[in-house]
Amino acid sequence: MRAYKFILCLVFLSISTVSFSQGNRRAEAPSFQLKGKVIDTENFSPIPRVNVEITGKGYTTTNALGEFEIKAQVGDELVIRSIDFNTVYYIVKDQQKITVQVEKAVESKKQLSKRKRPSSVSNDFFKVYIDSAKTYLKRDAKQSIEYVTKALESVSGKTASNLQNAVAFETLGDINMHWQLPDLAIGNYKQSIRSMPVANVRIKLAEAYMRNNNYQESIDEYKSLLNLDLSYYQQVLVYEGLGDNYQATDETVKSVFNYQQALNVANEHKITPKITNLNSKIGEAYAKGGAIEEAEGYFGNSLKLSRSENKTRAVSETNTVADFYNKKQDFDKEIELRQDALSQIESMEFEDGVADDIDPALTPQRQNYKIANAYAAQDKDEEAIPFLERSIEEAGKKEDLVVEKDATRKLSEIYRDAGNFDKAAENYERYANVLNELYVKKEQELSQAARFSKDIVLKQNRIASLENEREINESRYQLAFDNQKLIEKNNLVQKWVIGSLIIIALLLLYTAYTQTKSVRQQKYANNLLALKSLRTQMNPHFIFNALNSVNSFIASNDERAANKYLSEFSQLMRSVLENSEEDFIPLSKELELLRLYVKLEHFRFKDKFDYTITVDEDINVDDFVIPPMLLQPYVENAVWHGLRYKEEMGHLHIEFKQQDSETVIISIMDDGIGRTKSAELKTDNQKKQKSKGMGNIKKRISILNTMYKDKVDVVVENVFENEEGTRVKLTLKKD
Repeated sequence: MRAYKFILCLVFLSISTVSFSQGNRRAEAPSFQLKGKVIDTENFSPIPRVNVEITGKGYTTTNALGEFEIKAQVGDELVIRSIDFNTVYYIVKDQQKITVQVEKAVESKKQLSKRKRPSSVSNDFFKVYIDSAKTYLKRDAKQSIEYVTKALESVSGKTASNLQNAVAFETLGDINMHWQLPDLAIGNYKQSIRSMPVANVRIKLAEAYMRNNNYQESIDEYKSLLNLDLSYYQQVLVYEGLGDNYQATDETVKSVFNYQQALNVANEHKITPKITNLNSKIGEAYAKGGAIEEAEGYFGNSLKLSRSENKTRAVSETNTVADFYNKKQDFDKEIELRQDALSQIESMEFEDGVADDIDPALTPQRQNYKIANAYAAQDKDEEAIPFLERSIEEAGKKEDLVVEKDATRKLSEIYRDAGNFDKAAENYERYANVLNELYVKKEQELSQAARFSKDIVLKQNRIASLENEREINESRYQLAFDNQKLIEKNNLVQKWVIGSLIIIALLLLYTAYTQTKSVRQQKYANNLLALKSLRTQMNPHFIFNALNSVNSFIASNDERAANKYLSEFSQLMRSVLENSEEDFIPLSKELELLRLYVKLEHFRFKDKFDYTITVDEDINVDDFVIPPMLLQPYVENAVWHGLRYKEEMGHLHIEFKQQDSETVIISIMDDGIGRTKSAELKTDNQKKQKSKGMGNIKKRISILNTMYKDKVDVVVENVFENEEGTRVKLTLKKD
């Protein structure tokens, strides 16, 4: 059982190492300034002020000529957004300038018809349904939208006033914003503004633009709002919104300026909750810009102010400031704040129970986990362990699989580093089980989210159909009851049509995905087959050359030398055959094979050359891997085509030198007759035949570099100016 757990630990270590190295491969890709242009497909005219973004890396906009420039890497996903067209996604393939053609969307000009004022009865029903929609807004999105629909249906066939339309679509926008659907909310708020332009709704529209990453449109909307006669609270919201946009687009100076403007208004007019928020946001902006002292001052203000508000706000701000000290690596201060937050959270749970919509960061399990991380960052593993165990216990009680996964993995790593492999394996098994459970849960959540989005769209389509129905039936007020049945029937048909289209689209996407995946897998399998074929070719080639050497000893009646050579050769062959099925072996094994092979060649050609093999002491030869029999053909070439024909004693020098932590340089140098003279000495029969070993090795290196991103690089050059001597310089990368 102990051996089983130890093996699990080794597997865990190897998985962690592979995951880390794979994550770093992408980061090593060189960055460059990608230039591009966005144009209209219809008339090829440039489109200015388009949002261009690489998520999490950079943001810019197109100029008056529709041109943009952004720092990128090959493989990045470029996101091109504007309210004038559907979002375009483009994968960066190379450094060439790109041109993105988009089709401008045609906005519907239809609005609710101007009709007679509704009766007071229908107006009362409208208010009741809207109030119900607001009540269910945060609990049940579909039910809330259903009440908005009923509110509009309550005036179906009659005039829905501008105020009613404005209220209904504002409520619909609020629902979509709360449920993280800002793209739908934008359309709702615009519809509300068309019915009745109100500053509050325009502020919500600007926020929806920002949440949908339409930063330029959001900034424009907020700036236009500054020209209106706003209340003091609205002024704070506008300046804060501008600060949020500039913060999101990495314009720290503008962000701080607008936050400060908002803070000045809030301080002057005693808008207390906003004062706390703005101090916190200014602190975050300064921290992001590297002004740590200024950030610390504002965070101190926000922390002090939050404690005069409710407990939830105080805990939230304490967590924010603790995150700041974590980034600052002031772990003692972080631990102090998190323990304070933890005690407040526990007292809140004791008094009020746990809220359904509580921030995941403000839970005992998450705070215990972060305290443990802070201790671990200071190499205080003993102090970290109790907090991790409490975090796991709390997460298990509250079915918080994310925290339970992170905490069990961290605990396993701490026990592993401490040498307690039994507990490390035990916790890693637990981590694996939680990870599987979390994977299943996430799949279910994704499925539910897809169904939820589909239902929301269908319900909003029903509202759109109500608007169209009012226009069609403007002169048929007396047939309202019959028309309502027709609407319900049409809605059912629409649901089936939309559902069918979505299913077809998903099937097409799935087919494209499976075909692409199949092509990739086939290409990978072909490469593996080619490598295996080349490896099998190497062994007969190597055995043939070695047996020629044995034959030469037998021919010269040197039975003792032949026996000794065969003994050494059998040892070498055993190692070669053991590694023949592997794509990669440790560099230490390749070095062992190379020493045996050079020893055999020197045994035969003692009077032709001496050799030295030097290995840099800094190299951990077990950390690097290399394709088996990669170096032997180059050494064979040096002996058979360079040193063998030299009249005086030659020398073969093989050197392993570490360039950096990720790279080893292997140099194979001989002072033989050189490649030019060697080619001249070849017989006509030899010239007709291609070198099996060298051709084979070139193909292997080419395939390996294709599969593993330039893992091996080989340069062959002359050593001396008279073209004598040959140096093979091979660069080997760790990952």
